[in-house]
Amino acid sequence: MKQLIAKKYKRFVIYVEIFLVLTSIVLVYNFIPINGGKTTFYLSTTEPQKIIAKLKEEGYAITPIDKYVLQLIHTPEKGWYTLDPDAYYGRFLFFEHMYKHKSRRLMDVVVFAGETKEELLHRLGNDMKLNKEKLHTRYLSKAKYEEGDILAGRYTVAREADENETIDYLFDQSTEKIAALQKELLRHEPTPQAWGKILKTASVIQKESNSVKEMPLISAVIHNRLRKKMRLQMDATLNYGPYSHTVVTPERIKEDQSLYNTYKHRGLPPAPLSTVTLEALKAAIKPAKENYLFFMLTPTGEHNFTASYKAHLSNIRKFRAYQKEQLKKKEREAAKEAEKRNSKALIAIASGDKKTKNNKGVSGTVSLFRTNPSLMKKIKIDGSKVSYVRSGLVPLQEHRSCK
Repeated sequence: MKQLIAKKYKRFVIYVEIFLVLTSIVLVYNFIPINGGKTTFYLSTTEPQKIIAKLKEEGYAITPIDKYVLQLIHTPEKGWYTLDPDAYYGRFLFFEHMYKHKSRRLMDVVVFAGETKEELLHRLGNDMKLNKEKLHTRYLSKAKYEEGDILAGRYTVAREADENETIDYLFDQSTEKIAALQKELLRHEPTPQAWGKILKTASVIQKESNSVKEMPLISAVIHNRLRKKMRLQMDATLNYGPYSHTVVTPERIKEDQSLYNTYKHRGLPPAPLSTVTLEALKAAIKPAKENYLFFMLTPTGEHNFTASYKAHLSNIRKFRAYQKEQLKKKEREAAKEAEKRNSKALIAIASGDKKTKNNKGVSGTVSLFRTNPSLMKKIKIDGSKVSYVRSGLVPLQEHRSCK
């Protein structure tokens, strides 16, 4: 009997010891300082292990037990979080309440299609009150290509996010979208070189047109010309870097000696030109099944596509004729507007001459000159009568002689 009691007592003691040890471990774990890292950051996953890795990356003191604790309690959702490590006493409460602390102050950031990284970073710096040099440094540390790593689109960013967190978020979101696109349209994940070629093609497409309907057709022209060893001869490739939004002139085509000048050099430009949309990337990967080699702008803002150089020349002539007609139309409208201004000015002059001393009628001559003296216009002012000798001229100076 005594032996049985002794065994039970011994077992009880062991259980108590185990309980005390576990309790001690829990207490010790709970009071290990978590140390405050960044207060605002973005969680791109709901996997506990990756969440813990993100916290460690942001400067929090992490232990091997944390991921198991996070699995047992409430796992945070994807999104922006703003944490205060000192708000809760102990690690358990920190992880238990972490999911409640989503950032409340958010703002939309738009990355425009066709803009360069310099333009994007400049806007981010101004809109979010961030240091532009730090933004640029972080961008370069993440970028794989000269341009185009961040996709065009609308992004939601926490207002309290710093330079690194903002750039990391834009890159992570773009990488996620690109990975989904590659999985959808490509059999295998492309090499960096192969994806760079797709990105360059997409950037040329993006610069040539924002029409989703036309993008696969422009892509077909690019692929067909490259296959035939033809120069692309596209203005878009000259809209690189500081010339991103500069109108390409014949003089520029002659003077630019860079590899971006596809009027002089074969192949794609040496680097992507700008940010691109998913639609431009899709078009670069899947061009339309057409034999087009040329395209020309139309009065509607769309393009005419053709495989024939003769037809292409015809399209050029039609568009130039349209441009000339539009120029004449503007000149006619400007002349009419000038006529209206002249009439108002002359009537005002006549009214002013009537209001002389004692309100008596005054006879005189008003001459309105252009640079050519033969374009003189005279008005006879006699009392309340105003007679026009000629009309339709724009006055450059006025001369009045009252008799």
